[in-house]
Amino acid sequence: MEIRKGTEIISSGVPSEAQLAAINAQAKGTMTAEQVYVFSLRLCDDQVDRDHERFDTDALGTLAKLFIGKTGIVDHRWSADNQVARIFAAEVVRDDRVSYIKAWAYIRRGGMADEVIADIEAGIKREVSVGCAMGMAICSVCGSEYGSCGHHKGEYYDGQLCCAILREPMDAYEFSFVAVPAQRSAGVLKGFAGTRKLKELADEFGAQGEYRALCKDAQLGRQYTKALQDDVVRLCLSLELGVAEPTLRSVFGSASGDDLLAVKTALENRLAESLPMVTQLGCSFGKEQEVESGFLI
Repeated sequence: MEIRKGTEIISSGVPSEAQLAAINAQAKGTMTAEQVYVFSLRLCDDQVDRDHERFDTDALGTLAKLFIGKTGIVDHRWSADNQVARIFAAEVVRDDRVSYIKAWAYIRRGGMADEVIADIEAGIKREVSVGCAMGMAICSVCGSEYGSCGHHKGEYYDGQLCCAILREPMDAYEFSFVAVPAQRSAGVLKGFAGTRKLKELADEFGAQGEYRALCKDAQLGRQYTKALQDDVVRLCLSLELGVAEPTLRSVFGSASGDDLLAVKTALENRLAESLPMVTQLGCSFGKEQEVESGFLI
């Protein structure tokens, strides 16, 4: 899926010797410190954004490497004439319990590029957005692939806010100077590569009602499976098999509904054999009762 997220410029200035060496590794010729202008950006982090999504912390390291050498443009217009900068270094930074990608980019001085540099120095061009491709989005509530579980971003489930966790970085495209980064309606463009997702198809063909009905049925199915798991664990504990409850839940947690039903039936039969039901009053059918005649009237 293609992702665009907001970032910001956090510092700028003249390149150091190490930075100039990294810049020349990207350039065809040899650039001098006077020919280039460098600035750093805070790229994607691992916090939930306004779209109720966040990048997986472990994915940031791979994504940082993918951004090295990528271009900087304006308003996400993919054109060679629209290129104004290029990233030459990126790393993951941990700051106040937040992990984010800090990248350094350079602009070649001269011509129209000086206008971009002047806007950066004046604080006009401050917000930027990034474009990248992520292979998977995970539901923060249940851990399933987002779109297949019925949970919705921005909604609460048992007090937990649902968000999509973006994993498996596939590619980094560019960063772009924009007016409003990560805007709900226009700042994030997503498109799944490969197989189409059911929700995407429902939105495209106007089948949102059917999709919601399927999600509701799926939720009922998960509740039924959870009830079967609880029954199986209860029966195992009743038979005193010597297995702790956490182990039982781990074993049966991934079992299918059909398997759980079969195990439940077998355990109920075994429990009935080992602990047969006994009535408190004996049966007297077929026996002639002896009645004390002294009490007859």
